[in-house]
Amino acid sequence: MNYPYSETVLERFKSPHHAGKIKDLDGVGEAGDPSCGDMTRIYIKVKDDIITDARFKVIGCAAAIASSDMACDLIIGKTIEEALKVTNEEVIKKLGGLPEEKEHCSVMAEEAIVRAVDDFRSRQGIYFDHLSYYSSVPCRECNCGMDSR
Repeated sequence: MNYPYSETVLERFKSPHHAGKIKDLDGVGEAGDPSCGDMTRIYIKVKDDIITDARFKVIGCAAAIASSDMACDLIIGKTIEEALKVTNEEVIKKLGGLPEEKEHCSVMAEEAIVRAVDDFRSRQGIYFDHLSYYSSVPCRECNCGMDSR
């Protein structure tokens, strides 16, 4: 099926700006959609609480590649807290829209960001996952109701 992708989606698919892996990464997050087999992995590099670089690898369609690439654009230069506020809706808007059937690709990118931040924090001994329902790391920092390990 041919989808009506925006010029931005097509450009990001054909020439992604942030494809690849970061050496000496500070965090990595992975998310997928079992219904279609797409998977994205986002790598982050952090210095003084600022994401200085973000890269991705994707198994998936044009929308998955474009969404992960745009998500990386949106978090580079932001603090960890600011990166956690990047939503799939923001990714879709910056891409000039996605067909409804492909919006799950932007959700994967959002989930991967949150998981990369969780991974970054866990490498520092900080377990603070109540910022998102995507996280699989139980919260040890507050009384948010999540089970502790």
